Amino acid sequence: MTKYAFFLGCIMPLRYPGIESSTRQVLESLGVELEDMKGASCCPAPGVMRSFDQMYWMSVGARNLAIAERMGMDILTICNGCFDTLFEVAHKLNHDPELRKKVNKILKDATGMEYNGTVNVRHFVELIYKDIGVEAVRAKAKGGKNLKAAVHYGCHFLKPSNIKKIDDAERPHVFDDIVEAAGMTSVPYKDKGTCCGAGGGVRARTPDVALKMTKENLDNMKAAGAEVIVDCCPFCHLQYDVGQMQLKEYHTPVLHLSQLLGLAFGMDKEKLGLEVHQTKVNL
Repeated sequence: MTKYAFFLGCIMPLRYPGIESSTRQVLESLGVELEDMKGASCCPAPGVMRSFDQMYWMSVGARNLAIAERMGMDILTICNGCFDTLFEVAHKLNHDPELRKKVNKILKDATGMEYNGTVNVRHFVELIYKDIGVEAVRAKAKGGKNLKAAVHYGCHFLKPSNIKKIDDAERPHVFDDIVEAAGMTSVPYKDKGTCCGAGGGVRARTPDVALKMTKENLDNMKAAGAEVIVDCCPFCHLQYDVGQMQLKEYHTPVLHLSQLLGLAFGMDKEKLGLEVHQTKVNL
């Protein structure tokens, strides 16, 4: 089995533990083993921390990378924000020895650790598409409900596209291809690449603005006939799940891709954590 250091982030273990459980089960069934990163912290959040202090943001990110480096593994994350921070910090430090020297000075003084620039950061969706393949997903799918799915990529999965090079950020397909391989139909909808509403601290600072953005997305998804929303980020997941409850006019089930694959692979629903969703999931 291929092994990765599993970066949990903040939202998943605190609010949606079923995403963690389903990720572990799905990847194990596809030949990937996840190992816990003991002592890992917040990534830290790219939309907030990076805006205030670049060196602080890079130093905390570097500490997480150093933990994975000590484990001798690359990192796997299921969160777009965590992916963005860890990927970009790794990219900068792996390609700039002078910057790495400055960050390591901060890291050594604070923790006694250092990062040597050897870790790659992978996203759950990108790993499945590039390394495992959609045909492996199709082969394991047991013919669940063929529903119309609104696939939400989120802000940080594909961009900055010039260094991540996962897909065409304006016309992406990799996430849709996996969802369709799992037995659902991905429907196009207006402004598909728009933020869920929560990113960049908007949900915390101006929740009314966040909900307006979420409502517009939900209206576009509804107009396209979507019967389920599929995301690849626990923060987007929270915004669509809790946001619908707060808006009190939408009832579209929300699934993280790991949960969708768990259902498609015939896994025990009780281990997917669907019961903790604010918007009822009855699939």
